[in-house]
Amino acid sequence: MAEVETQPSNWNVPNVLTTARIVAVPFFAWALLVDGGDSVTWRCVAFAIFVVAMITDKIDGDLARKHNLITNFGKIADPIADKAVTGMAFIGLSIVGDVWWAVTIIVLIREWSVTLLRLSILKRVVIAAADLGKIKTTVQAVALATLCLPLRDPDLPGWLETPGDVIFYLAQVLLAVAVALTLWSGWEFYRDVWKQRASLRK
Repeated sequence: MAEVETQPSNWNVPNVLTTARIVAVPFFAWALLVDGGDSVTWRCVAFAIFVVAMITDKIDGDLARKHNLITNFGKIADPIADKAVTGMAFIGLSIVGDVWWAVTIIVLIREWSVTLLRLSILKRVVIAAADLGKIKTTVQAVALATLCLPLRDPDLPGWLETPGDVIFYLAQVLLAVAVALTLWSGWEFYRDVWKQRASLRK
């Protein structure tokens, strides 16, 4: 008699961490936008929330794979949580004027189109996360986290003005690299989907 594979329960640590990231999104948005983004304290709080969210993203994925806790809920909720956090960072930073709206729109269209397509073909076509996509995610997270900081706030001490400006523009360069990687990895994803779907028709 063939053994029936037991599916792990949805009530596990990786899924709890994923859900916590989704719940944290409105709090992150609020902290980033307090006083129009001009609050030093709350920008630092937003930075902390974003960094914790990115760290838990890494942790829950590692735990799920290590302990075989991969669930259908996790497959759907994890990418949604990731895109919700980074998407809110892009939107919030555009609202406060630290990221161009054109950049935000381009990135969000790419990210959500890939995520929705990945979810729609989840049972038919499996596209593993590419190394380029992982590099993109890391570069993007570092750039966004840095831009969440109050680097150019007028309330900062004078001696921090120049270092703040330097770090701000370095983060912008890093963000430009992340956008380039985002577009390239998106093209690679669509290419791989097309190849797999073509092979399934044969």
